[in-house]
Amino acid sequence: MKRIAAFVLLVVLSIAGSMPAHAQRISPEQNARQSRKAIKKQQKMLNKANKKQRKSMKKAAKSQRKATKRADRRYQQ
Repeated sequence: MKRIAAFVLLVVLSIAGSMPAHAQRISPEQNARQSRKAIKKQQKMLNKANKKQRKSMKKAAKSQRKATKRADRRYQQ
């Protein structure tokens, strides 16, 4: 059992050790492409969050108008 655990640990560490070496082999073009993709993804998420915020603000304003309208009707009666 200990041999299996030690073997698994050795495999995991060897994989983890090879990752930085792979990262150093990325060409400038690949790096630029990855950066553009990350920027595009971040912008998309930001646009989605902004849209959700605008929608919630419109909903809050609408409910505020309705509440004011109801209060005015009650006050006039």
